[in-house]
Amino acid sequence: MNLRRLKYFVKIVDVGSLTQAADLLHIAQPALSQQLATLEGEVHQQLLLRTKRGVTPTEAGKVLYRHAQLILRQCDQAMVDMQAASRGLSGAVSIGLAPGTMAATLALPLLRILRARHPGIVPYLNENYGTTLSELVMSGRMDLAVLYGGRVAVHGLQFLPLMREPLFLVGPQSIPPPPETVTVAAVAEFDLYLPRPYNYVRKLVDEAFASVGLAPRVVAEIESASTLAAVIGEGLGATILPMSMAREMVVESDAWQARITEPDIEAPLALCQSDHLPLSETAQAVKEILVELVAELPGSFPRPKAKAAAVPSPVP
Repeated sequence: MNLRRLKYFVKIVDVGSLTQAADLLHIAQPALSQQLATLEGEVHQQLLLRTKRGVTPTEAGKVLYRHAQLILRQCDQAMVDMQAASRGLSGAVSIGLAPGTMAATLALPLLRILRARHPGIVPYLNENYGTTLSELVMSGRMDLAVLYGGRVAVHGLQFLPLMREPLFLVGPQSIPPPPETVTVAAVAEFDLYLPRPYNYVRKLVDEAFASVGLAPRVVAEIESASTLAAVIGEGLGATILPMSMAREMVVESDAWQARITEPDIEAPLALCQSDHLPLSETAQAVKEILVELVAELPGSFPRPKAKAAAVPSPVP
């Protein structure tokens, strides 16, 4: 089995036609058919089924197609990494940062450090919902993402816990502020504007309320940060936000904040990457910078220090 035949096979499956694949690969169809026959002989399996509409992979073909995509991607990445090693790190890296989290504060520091240390790296920053970012990472369309999650194992993803961000009740000055801390039972008395139930923070809130036999009094569900700020500014009610976003809301909307306790509600921030697609050298460099930046934030998890290499004793 060689890489050229794997590339041919993947292209045939992608377009579903030997004729079209031959045109795209700029080779004669008989030659492409011979390459396919050789590949099937090497694996002792029929890989494609001929139909009136073209070709479709057999079950064995589907398995090989998945592996071939990974093998070809790794080979392409090896070439990129070898070229990067000879001229310094360079290339594109895609990073997802979940909005409304501490991750959003990492964008500017990350860009500054990358320009100073690795000017050849071109970062692509994508602020999106955590579920969307994790799906992009899982499919290989994004290298890394910093988002809330990691409490539950997800097939196809690997999570590196970074920190825990406490949740705060945030309200307008027209509502008498509680003390610096407020219990979940006390929060149940407020009219709340929260995101939809699929939102990670909303799930944490619902779980905390359920643990004390209560439910939040939700008067509207809002996903827009600007609309939520306007609601608080108008004094229509309160909301629950992670510490980083709560601080911004207090400044923007002249609001107050109180940390929620009994029970504490904390959102775990994690760095997400694929558990089967290896990181490129450039993506690994970006990952190290992200971990370095989070380590400077309050609430971050301590990182184990690298063990110093043992120094051999001098021979007497």
